[in-house]
Amino acid sequence: MSRRRTTLLGAALLAVVLSACSGTDDPAPAAATEPSADASATPTETASPPPAAHHPDVAPARLKPLRAGEKRITMTMPETYTPSAPTGTGTDDYRCFLLDPHLARDSYLTGTNVVPGNPDVVHHVILFRVPPEQVAAAEQQDADTEGQGWTCFGGSGLEGEFTNPDDAPWLGAWAPGGEETTVKTGYGVDLPRGSRIVMQVHYNLLAGASPDMSSTQVRVTRRDPRTTALHTFLMPAPVEMPCRPGRDASPLCDREAALADARDRFGAAGGALAQGLHFLCGSDVVPSGTTECTRTLGRGMTVHGVAGHMHLLGRRITIETNPGTPEARTVLDVRPWNFDDQGSRPIEPVHVDAFDTVKVTCRHAQWLRDRLPAFETQREDRYVLWGEGTTDEMCLGMLQVAFDR
Repeated sequence: MSRRRTTLLGAALLAVVLSACSGTDDPAPAAATEPSADASATPTETASPPPAAHHPDVAPARLKPLRAGEKRITMTMPETYTPSAPTGTGTDDYRCFLLDPHLARDSYLTGTNVVPGNPDVVHHVILFRVPPEQVAAAEQQDADTEGQGWTCFGGSGLEGEFTNPDDAPWLGAWAPGGEETTVKTGYGVDLPRGSRIVMQVHYNLLAGASPDMSSTQVRVTRRDPRTTALHTFLMPAPVEMPCRPGRDASPLCDREAALADARDRFGAAGGALAQGLHFLCGSDVVPSGTTECTRTLGRGMTVHGVAGHMHLLGRRITIETNPGTPEARTVLDVRPWNFDDQGSRPIEPVHVDAFDTVKVTCRHAQWLRDRLPAFETQREDRYVLWGEGTTDEMCLGMLQVAFDR
């Protein structure tokens, strides 16, 4: 596949994956014990209870000491925002707030933290970089929307923000119980003078709608030629999970019907992305609970951190470099998958050259819908494709990398 074709598809793809799960269902942790024999049977084991981090009495994250040359900038919403479901139905509101770190010089971002104003409604937060050339458009988006911020399912909602699938504008992510994250000394994410930061807050309304005034804290240090720039490299794979035998009577167990349903809920991109990922990965449509994608790298890079992303039906995700060769390395292996634990994991640096391969593999299970509260209104099996809703699925590997110079 040509680099241009990959980039065009990646631009469309990134417009939905970076929101880390939009939807109208309550995300519950997918940490149940898998049946050992009959996968179509309802398991007797119960799902693990939600982690304590979901409760509002959890202590705030403890900040780490600043390192030489670092300073911490705190940015707070200028006034409270009361979330509501944008369509009038559902229990989720994704809202983007434009924040200004007032950078006086070109800088590197070296750490992030989030301080939720109202833990009863703040479910998770993602931070996006807005480069100086996109600030005017972001300010106009904010001004054109009534109230604070704007609705932003599928990323920050800024036109043209995603143009390169190998270098996403993701700065950091946080979920209740999360700690301040920092990069290794000598590394940072480029943050030019005049940049802004979009704080995308996922509000969950199951406990009711109440006002919030959250803050974001970032560590920055002045730009130094000795600092190595870090980038986010995304690795998606298609999802083609069929209904279980004996539970396939629903019309939505048909793949074409599931594609049509995705288009109804998310527009043309819903079905297009489910199809297009096969084009990106060079794979055929094969219904299975296991999916994978292998990408050949266009440039050399060193991997410093890894993360995975699936939804509630996820069971395991792995990322391998140069699979099937003597140089094969497994850099991520999360099992069982826990929806509430999607943070990046630092690893000992792994270098890969141009034309090396990286592979992401995901395993999903339909039986989880029998046990998780988010599926109380969707117990009936359906053909599961890549989709933006929490009760749809994704398979996404994320690498924190430094490109070869």
